Amino acid sequence: MDLNKVDLSKVSTPALVLDLNKVEANTARLHAHLASLNTPLRPHLKTCKSDKVADIMLSGQPGGATVSTLAEAEYFFSHGITDLIYAIAIAPGKLDNIVELMERGADMKLLLDSLETAKIVAREGEARNCVFKVLVEVDTDGHRAGLKPDDDVLIEIGALLTASKGTQLCGVLTHAGSSYGCQDTDAIADMAEQERSRIVRAAENLRAAGLTCEMVSLGSTPTAHFGRSLDGVTEVRAGVFVFQDLFQVSLGVCGYDDMALAVLAEIIGRDPETGRVFIDAGALALSKDRSTEKGHEDLGYGLVTPLGVAPSQGSAIVKQVFQEHGVVSARTENADMSQYKIGDRVLVWPNHACMTAAAHGFYHVMRGTESVGIWERVNGWKL
Repeated sequence: MDLNKVDLSKVSTPALVLDLNKVEANTARLHAHLASLNTPLRPHLKTCKSDKVADIMLSGQPGGATVSTLAEAEYFFSHGITDLIYAIAIAPGKLDNIVELMERGADMKLLLDSLETAKIVAREGEARNCVFKVLVEVDTDGHRAGLKPDDDVLIEIGALLTASKGTQLCGVLTHAGSSYGCQDTDAIADMAEQERSRIVRAAENLRAAGLTCEMVSLGSTPTAHFGRSLDGVTEVRAGVFVFQDLFQVSLGVCGYDDMALAVLAEIIGRDPETGRVFIDAGALALSKDRSTEKGHEDLGYGLVTPLGVAPSQGSAIVKQVFQEHGVVSARTENADMSQYKIGDRVLVWPNHACMTAAAHGFYHVMRGTESVGIWERVNGWKL
C-alpha cells in the first residue's frame, strides 16, 4: 500500500478515516477558548494515540501531554514529548517501567489518591534512589476516583510526599466526568465552575498546610469548552475534542459536521422486506459503545452516510452489531434506504471516538477529499 496516498474506493474495509481539516479546526477552537482564559492545554493523547495528531494538538502550547497507558507514554516519549502525566492511579507494579522512562529522560508525573499508595511510592522512590513526581487526584463531582477537596487525607498524603526523599508533591488533578451527564451547555458550564472551584480549593488547602502545590490540573472535553473562568488553574486536559463524536454532539459541545473521525465500510447485503442494509463493520470495528442512548436522540451504534454526504444529513444508523456485521436501518420513517446498494461504501460516524479508534491500527488521513496518507496509532498496553 502506498502510505502517501489513500483511495477510499480501494481501501480494505472496515477502515478508520480521519479528516485533517476538521482535526485542525477542532483544535484551533479549543486553543482559542483556553487562550481567552489565559490557561494552556495539556492534551490527553489517549484518543488520538498518534504522534502526528499530537503535534497538531500541542502546537502553540507548552509541550506537556497526558497519557493513560505505558504504551502511550513510551510511544510519545520516543517521538519527543518528554513532559508526561500518567493519568491513571499508579499501580505499584508499573513503577519499574516508570523508572526506566525517567532514566531515559522522561519527566513523568504519577497520580494517586490513597495514603497506602503514597507510602508505597515513597518507599520505592527511596529504595531506588530516585524521586517520583506525584499529583494527588481530587474528586470534584462524585463521578469516579479521588479525594474530596476538604478530606484530611489529602493533607496527610501531601505531607508524606513532601517529607519523603523518594517523592515530590507536584500538585492536584481532577476530571469532571459528570459533565458527560449534563443535559445542556449551561449545565456543562456550571459543572466546569464546580470542577474549577473544588480543585482550586484542594490546592489552597494544601498550601494552607504549608505544602507546595504548583500544578492545578483539570479537564474534560465538555468542561474545557464551556468553562467561564479558569482562575487558579494551571492547565486544562482534554482529548476527544480533536475528533469529536456523536456523544459530544448530543451534549452540545460540537455540531455533526465538526466530527473528524469515521469508519469506512462496504454494503454487503440488503433485506428488501425491511429495508435494512448490512455492512462489513460490526462490533469490533465500531465498538459497542451506546453513549447516545440516553441523550436527545438514540443513534444506535453510529450514524451512517454515503461517501461525500455530510454527517448532518445522515438518514440512517447502525441499529445492531455483531462481531463483523453491522445492521443499518432508517434513522426516521421517511428515510430512503433504497439509495444504499451492495458494493457501495459508507461512513459510520461513531458514538465515542476513543472506543472506536482503539480497534484500528492506523488512520487513512484525508484533507477534505484529498489524500494525505496513512498515520500510525499506538494501541494496547505495554508487553
